[in-house]
Amino acid sequence: MSLSSKLQTADLDWELVDGIEVPISKQFGDVYFSKDNGLLETRHVFLNGNDLTERLSQLHDYQYFCVGETGFGTGLNILTLWQLWQQVRPDNHSHLHAISVEKFPLSKADLIRALNVWPELQPLAEQLIQQYPLPIAGCHRLSFPEQRFSIDLWLGDAQDIFPVIPKTQAVNAWFLDGFAPSCNPDMWQENVLNHIVRLSEFGTTFASFSVAGVLKRGLKQHGIQISRPRGFGHKREMLKAIWQDTVAPETGSMDSEQNDATSQPETKTTIEHTGPRQIAIIGAGIAGLSSAWAFAQRGHQVTVYEQNEPLSGASGNPLALLNPKLCPIDQASEHLMTLSWQHALNFYTRFNAFRPIQVQQLALKNADELLALAAQYPEGVLSAQSEQQQSPKTDLPSLTLHHAGAVSPHQLRDEILQHPNITIKTARISRLNSLETQTELWQDQQRIATADHVIVCCAKQSAELFENYPVLKPIRGQVSWVENSQQPLALDQAYSYGGYCMQLDASQLVLGASFYPNRDDADVLTEDHVHNYELIHSVFPEYAQQLPAVKNWQGRASVRAQSLDYFPLVGKVHNHEQNYSFAGLGSKGFLFAPLCSEILAALILGELCPVPQQLLDKLNPQRFQKKVKAKKPYYSG
Repeated sequence: MSLSSKLQTADLDWELVDGIEVPISKQFGDVYFSKDNGLLETRHVFLNGNDLTERLSQLHDYQYFCVGETGFGTGLNILTLWQLWQQVRPDNHSHLHAISVEKFPLSKADLIRALNVWPELQPLAEQLIQQYPLPIAGCHRLSFPEQRFSIDLWLGDAQDIFPVIPKTQAVNAWFLDGFAPSCNPDMWQENVLNHIVRLSEFGTTFASFSVAGVLKRGLKQHGIQISRPRGFGHKREMLKAIWQDTVAPETGSMDSEQNDATSQPETKTTIEHTGPRQIAIIGAGIAGLSSAWAFAQRGHQVTVYEQNEPLSGASGNPLALLNPKLCPIDQASEHLMTLSWQHALNFYTRFNAFRPIQVQQLALKNADELLALAAQYPEGVLSAQSEQQQSPKTDLPSLTLHHAGAVSPHQLRDEILQHPNITIKTARISRLNSLETQTELWQDQQRIATADHVIVCCAKQSAELFENYPVLKPIRGQVSWVENSQQPLALDQAYSYGGYCMQLDASQLVLGASFYPNRDDADVLTEDHVHNYELIHSVFPEYAQQLPAVKNWQGRASVRAQSLDYFPLVGKVHNHEQNYSFAGLGSKGFLFAPLCSEILAALILGELCPVPQQLLDKLNPQRFQKKVKAKKPYYSG
C-alpha cells in the first residue's frame, strides 16, 4: 500500500478479560495492549524504558522534546505519555511533541470503545477524540496548546511514511511498538529502522516490549547500544537502547548487551533556547495573523508591523469560504489543498469567527470525475447529487463537501490580536539589515526594531525586502454583496461554481469573485459586479433574476499574489539569513495559512514538520533558484 492509497480502518474483535474489553486486530491476529494491564505495561516499557519521568521533568524553558512511535493503535501509549507530561512537566514554556504512525486507524467509534477501558485517562481521551482525524492518508497535526502538547498522527504504511518525514528536528525517544514482529514483520524491516535512526541523534533512546532478533540486529548495526531489562508481567525481557556517540558502528562494543538497565550512561540533553524569541511579522493579512498566532501560542513575543490597517489587502473581504478542490484519494498525503483543508478546520474551530458550512460544488465540466470523488473519501465527507436535488434550482449535478466552513476575517483578526504575546504597530518597513543572529528593521532612514526572526507576509510587495525574490503575479478580484432578505439561503450552505455564493448574514448574500490575472487595480467596478452576476446567473438563473439590480450592489476589490507554480512561498529566501517569506497564497489564503504557519514555526524553532519532504520542497522559496537541486533536503538553518 502506498502512503496515499485509500486507508482501511482497523477490523477488530473484542475479548472480555476480567471485565475489560480488549481489542484484537483481525488483520494481525494480535492484541492492541496487554491482557494483564495495558496501561501498566505502557508505563513500564515505554515511559520507564525511555527514562521519561526524569527527562521531561528537567526540560528547560522553551525546550522542545519529541517522542516517536511506530504504531498508534488505540492511542494508549500517547495518552499515557500525555498523562505523565501533566504530572511532571516543569512550569515553563517547554513543549512535548509526539509523532506516531498507523496503517490501519481505528474508526472513531472503535477508538471511543477501546479507550473507555481506562477511566483515569478519560479527560485526555475526550480531547484526543475531539480532534481525531478522518481516515485519510498523510500527516494530521493535533494541537493542545494549553497543555504545551501536540501530536502528528501520520496515517499510512510505516515503510512509506518514515522515508518522507523531514528531519527538521531529531526525535528524542522512541516507542518501538506495533504488533509483534511475528504478526507484523513489515513494521520491523530494515528500511523502517534505518529511517527511525535517520530521524534520531546521539542521545536518542529506544524502548520496546520486543527483544526479537530482527530488532536487536537492526539497532546494533547503527551503533545503538541495547540492554534487556525485565519485561512487564510474564515477559522475561524488554528492550531498552541508547544511541551513544561513544559507540561506533562495526565495532565489537556494539555487540554487547547489558541486562542491567542502570549501567547505561545518562541520556544526552541538549539545551537550546532558554527564553522567548522576538518574532517580527511584516504584514497583517491572514498570512501574518496566522503566523503571529502560531508563535504566540508557543510563548514567543510577536510584533506585527502593518503600514495600513490589518486586513487592508486581499484578506479583508467580509467573509472567507473554506472551499478546497479535493484531489483523488491516492494523492491526498502530498496534496497541499487537501492537507490544508483538514488542518484549517481544526484550527478555525477554536475561534468564534468560524461557522461550519457545507459546500455544494457544481460540476461545470468533467462531472463524472468530480462526482467519483464521493466514493473515494471516507463516509460522510462527500456526497454526489443530481440536478433534481439542488436548491436553488439548477440543471447541474454537484458534489457536496460536508466538512467545510466560513470565516469572518475581521472577527478572526480581533480574536488573534487579543493574544497577550502579540503586539501590532503601524509602520512601513522599507529595509531589513541582517546581522549575525538578529535582523534590524528600518523605516526609511530610522532603525525601529531588532528581531531574532523576521517573517515577511507582504504578498507581492515582499519583493521589496529581498534580493532575487521569486516572481509573484498580481490577480485582481472583486467580491459583491447584496440584500436578499426575501430569499436567503441557508446559513450553513454555500455554492461553488467557478464563482461562489453564501449568506453573509441573515439578510445579505455575498458572491464572487472576479479573477483578472496581471491586474493590480483595486477600485470597485460595476463591470465586476456584472461579472459576478453572470456567474451566478449561469448556474441559478431563476434565483439570480430575483436579486436586486446590480446598481444596488456593494463590493470590495483587492489584489492577490500568485507564484508561477501556484504554490505559496514558505521559508527562507536566502540560506544564511534569519528572514523568512510567507506569500503567494493566491485566492486560498484562509485555507493554506494555518498549515503553512505551522510549517514556518517548525522551520524557525526547530520542530518536527507536519508535511512530507516532497511538499516541503514545493513550498521552499528557493525552488526557483537554479542552484537549488530538486532533491536537496530543506531543513531549518
